[in-house]
Amino acid sequence: MTKRALRVARMFDGERLVDGGVLVLIDDGRIADVHQGRAQTPDGWPVREEPNGTLLPGLVDAHVHLCADAGPEALGRLAQRPETDLDAVIEASLGRHLAAGVTTIRDLGDRRGAVLRWRGRGVRDDLPTVVAAGAPLTSVGGHCWSLGGEVAGVDGVREAVRLRAAAGADLVKVMASGGVFTPGTDTTRPQFTDEALVATLTQAHDLGLRVTAHAHALSAVEQALRVGVDGIEHCTCVTSAGARVPAELADRLAASGVAVCATLGTDPAVVTPPEVVAMAARAGLSEAALRDGAATLHRAGVRLVAGSDAGLGPAKPHGILPETLVEYVACGIPPTAALASATSVGAEVCGLGRRKGRVRPGFDADLLVVDGDPTSDITVLRRPLAVYRAGERME
Repeated sequence: MTKRALRVARMFDGERLVDGGVLVLIDDGRIADVHQGRAQTPDGWPVREEPNGTLLPGLVDAHVHLCADAGPEALGRLAQRPETDLDAVIEASLGRHLAAGVTTIRDLGDRRGAVLRWRGRGVRDDLPTVVAAGAPLTSVGGHCWSLGGEVAGVDGVREAVRLRAAAGADLVKVMASGGVFTPGTDTTRPQFTDEALVATLTQAHDLGLRVTAHAHALSAVEQALRVGVDGIEHCTCVTSAGARVPAELADRLAASGVAVCATLGTDPAVVTPPEVVAMAARAGLSEAALRDGAATLHRAGVRLVAGSDAGLGPAKPHGILPETLVEYVACGIPPTAALASATSVGAEVCGLGRRKGRVRPGFDADLLVVDGDPTSDITVLRRPLAVYRAGERME
């Protein structure tokens, strides 16, 4: 690794904007020092100047599906896809995330541990860091059953958690309710008993693993909060009358400290097929309802993390996280809070808060430079000037 320096107009350090010029020194893949103002570059440190650039920590996408290729019915087709093809799909997916400025991802649902096996063959500094759950736990015939995570009963969930820990999983994902893209499942009801979810949580925590719960149903969100999961994905609070996050529930979520990933963000250039719109509508979901829910969560002070659900289909391609943050801001979430959800908060939720998610000495030099100030125009995230992974500029 070589020493290098970056000089930019301003910096979002993971929590706040620092203006008036910033010099960052990088050595051996880590941030060596950070200077505000017009500090001099040390002798022997080549410097790259971005006169209107903003430096940020590399973004964290806390909800992706690397095995899914973002084609139509991408998750459903995985059951028919040869496992020998999956390494190439995973690497192509990661490459798209990196090009968008995402240097850490959390995979929340692969096909029978494919991402865990890929990662086990060696870490690559030219691709994002991967935190992975393996195949999500689901009921028999439940949401995403085709990924290979069907379980039944308390003994079944305990054994499934043990197997994931043995395979190197960083956390456990459990499908606490049905989902839109699995026919025959119910987005308005839980898939597991309280006893089974408590057993999942207890076994995972005993093994040092966090648990995050996919929960569309209001009753499943209530259940997840009641048993004490570490994270909730979607949190749309669907009932037979539609999707709405009750303000008093948002207050309780905030008080609990649970991390919530609202999975907003779609490619604005992609027209969603009418059948998909109709499917979501039958589940009580709409763009307006999703945005309103995220706004309610933010107003209550819920610990929001950014995740895109990338890979699910054409409107959710890999590398779509900037659109998640654009939507967060459109909901009324302040840009600094939106940026924190994809940097410092995202890194903490992924268990990497001591080395990623902030521009701070000693942290990994995973960095993003954009042209302009994202706290005044969040859309500048769509146009990265440079992405650094472990101190090396990715071309």
